Amino acid sequence: MRVTTDLWVSALVRRVFGAGGFAAVVKRGATEAGAVFVLSRGRMGEVVLYGPAPQTSYDSAKPDERFFGVLGTSDDGSSFDARLEREKKFDPDIWVVEIEGGTVPVEELLSVKAE
Repeated sequence: MRVTTDLWVSALVRRVFGAGGFAAVVKRGATEAGAVFVLSRGRMGEVVLYGPAPQTSYDSAKPDERFFGVLGTSDDGSSFDARLEREKKFDPDIWVVEIEGGTVPVEELLSVKAE
């Protein structure tokens, strides 16, 4: 059984704080379900946008796990604002979480699938 998006995001925020980082929910979506987008800010100013991985990334061994893919990288996070606005128009139930990782790399906080 897949956990609710609200619970999953809460757990992500706790893991980030537990690793000495910072996390904030920028946009709260549907409690039960909703696509999650994560903006990760590095210490040197680089920003990476993670979004839901394509359905082909999922397998029958772990059907309930959430997988993410890298949607883009930038030195300026404002470049992702337009992308997230388009996503909100397509699906108003999305979640946007911004994190600044601490001692744990983002790849250990999220299940990132390589394209």
